[in-house]
Amino acid sequence: MAGLMEDCPMPADATVDPSPFVIHETERREGKFAGDDPFALAQSWLDEAFAAEINDGNAMSLATVDETGMPNARMVLLKEIERAGAPSGGAFVFYTNYGSAKGGELAATGKAALLLHWKSLRRQLRVRGLVEKEEGPQADAYYASRGLQSRLGAWASEQSRPLSSRAHLMAEVAKVAARHPLNPPRPPFWGGFRVRPVEIEFWADGAHRLHDRFQWRREAPDAREWTVRRLNP
Repeated sequence: MAGLMEDCPMPADATVDPSPFVIHETERREGKFAGDDPFALAQSWLDEAFAAEINDGNAMSLATVDETGMPNARMVLLKEIERAGAPSGGAFVFYTNYGSAKGGELAATGKAALLLHWKSLRRQLRVRGLVEKEEGPQADAYYASRGLQSRLGAWASEQSRPLSSRAHLMAEVAKVAARHPLNPPRPPFWGGFRVRPVEIEFWADGAHRLHDRFQWRREAPDAREWTVRRLNP
């Protein structure tokens, strides 16, 4: 497990892939904070969370703002951390209804903040960045991997809009099932969002509330240079 191996010495014949990034820092990080690729580090923390959390280790708060600047937050599931070698250059991916409140706010501002909090690990991962849609083969593949009832539900739910009753919702599900009994295609109004970060913070609980916080920042989602600095708790 990653949590047990983070401080173990590497075998002499092991090789380490060079970092795809240029890192500027004044303090060399060790233990759970070590590494020169924030996406690889975030994935290692997520892997530990899946092993430690009771359920939904990938649950995260997604924060947006509406047209008046009023903030909104809700829980969604992180479905993939794209690594530096991906076309995105590294991103956090989740899926939703594009017609929902969050879908509209993300489309309007192009910005979002994410927060994953793992009580079992006493850690947090904070992300701020720019947003783009994922509505191609990657979204099709994820949609196809979902259970049939979840796929039907994606068609039936007019997410975030008023609903007269649960009975009405289930009737809509039945209508969709009659049209697409076995293999419903991905709805055109449903797909992914990719958050390409300009800021990532790794937070770990410390004694007497003297927590450890390391913030990674870069100028743009395409930038290869990160500045890493320790923050006050």
